[in-house]
Formats: sequence, C-alpha cells, structure tokens
Amino acid sequence: MGKGMRAGKKPSAKGGNADMQRQLAQMQAIQKMMDEKQAEIDLMEATATSGGGAVSITVNGKKEISKIEIKPDVADPDDIEMLQDLIITAANEALRQMEEISNAEMNKLTSSLGLGM
Repeated sequence: MGKGMRAGKKPSAKGGNADMQRQLAQMQAIQKMMDEKQAEIDLMEATATSGGGAVSITVNGKKEISKIEIKPDVADPDDIEMLQDLIITAANEALRQMEEISNAEMNKLTSSLGLGM
C-alpha cells in the first residue's frame, strides 16, 4: 500500500467532477464537429459510368442516387438485361466511391483530433 494510504480508504474524488465535466464538454465538441463534417459529406457527389459512358449514375453523400443518365442507343428493348447490368455496375461503383470519400473525410477529422479511427 502506498504511503499515507489506509486500508479501506478511498482515494479523494476532488477534481473528479471537474474532469468529468471537461471530458463531457470535449466529447460534445467532437460530436458537433463530426455532425458538421457529415453535413458537408451529405452535400458531396460521386459519379460513375459503365459501358464506356453509356450509363452514368450520381450519388450524394447520403448514399442516395440523385441522377441517372442513359444514352439512348444503349436502350435496346431486346437486351434489357444488359442495360440493367450497366445500371447496377455504375450504381455500385458510385456508391463505393462515395463511401471512400466519406471515410477519407471522417479520417481527416478524427486524425486531426488525435482520435485515429
């Protein structure tokens, strides 16, 4: 047992409440910064194409499709499956790109805060 410590005596809690208040304030500030960063990300867009530009899909930071462009010559009524595949490919790539952008932006924020997520 350390000097000045008696069995059954609890360490003094002086300053403990102030430390908790400071930590809570820091966590609230970090949460606010993360919410602001997420709002910025929500406004970003990523666009991907497939079929050599025949299909183009844009997604926003909320990972919602906001725009689809299809070149008229790719819309063959006898080959709908190809068009569906092109749309799926472009959509998945645009979503992957937006996920990458979102992660990179959040990593920038957390590393600047020393949180390294």
